[in-house]
Amino acid sequence: MTLKQLRAFLLAARTGSFTTAAAEMGIAQASVSELIRKLEDEHAARLFTRGARRLVLTAAGEALLPHAERAVVAADEGAQALRSVRSLSGGVATFGLLRNAGYYLLSDLAQRFHDDYPDVRIRLIGLNSVEVAAAVAAGTVEAGLVVLPIDDEGLEVTPLLRDEVRFATSDPDRAAEPVRVEDLARSRLILYDAHYGWSDPTRRQLADRAQLAGVKLEPLIEVEHVESALSLVQRGVGDTIVAGAVADSPAFPADLHAVGFREPLHDTVALVRRQGTTLSPATRELARLAQHMLLQRPARR
Repeated sequence: MTLKQLRAFLLAARTGSFTTAAAEMGIAQASVSELIRKLEDEHAARLFTRGARRLVLTAAGEALLPHAERAVVAADEGAQALRSVRSLSGGVATFGLLRNAGYYLLSDLAQRFHDDYPDVRIRLIGLNSVEVAAAVAAGTVEAGLVVLPIDDEGLEVTPLLRDEVRFATSDPDRAAEPVRVEDLARSRLILYDAHYGWSDPTRRQLADRAQLAGVKLEPLIEVEHVESALSLVQRGVGDTIVAGAVADSPAFPADLHAVGFREPLHDTVALVRRQGTTLSPATRELARLAQHMLLQRPARR
């Protein structure tokens, strides 16, 4: 039972004529007759009898009619959904954003995309890069921005930019010159992304560097958000590390001081997607816009 057979059946039932059904389908009358005949043969049931002036549905035809109508409507709606996605007049864009996306000037991403494509639904997740990468690998999110390193099995990774990680403190003397990881180990260290801990990409880099230097990093306080860490640093409780995008942001507290590492440490921001998959048009355009906004971020002041 094919969709074309069901369309021919419905048109013949509605018009009462194979000839009229053929005209509406743009095919020969013999083709419509053949479609119906094959459908009848396949199920060993007559669908029409010939009345005085028009075709009349048999009991089998009456039984098939509502199912044929639902099947054709569903197919038409599916085709429309695909056309909507292709034309960006509908569909859903799913995308993951890296930690601290707002500091990379991505807070306006949803608004800018919506302005251009008001009929496309948007689903943005803003998690740690660990979870964004896992969601993309699992297929629950089509693509996303992450900070490297991540576990990249099954993922296509496209690095976009590097952002220098800096040491932040309330003591100007401690920021007078670039710091070493040994200095960090001696600090009263306040770290954020407590939920992800040392699986966080930036922390992974720090842990590797500390291991090579023969020291251990043990935070005094762990909090979830960078703003909480910076508030504690302002109060003189301890020191923290921040991405350059945070340190360069107008929101970075004016009474704090930030300096890089003696051996520069960088967050690498990358676009990830599943290997061997094609992004939907909506998500592809959202990813393009996110990448454009990220790369247009003003250079370090």
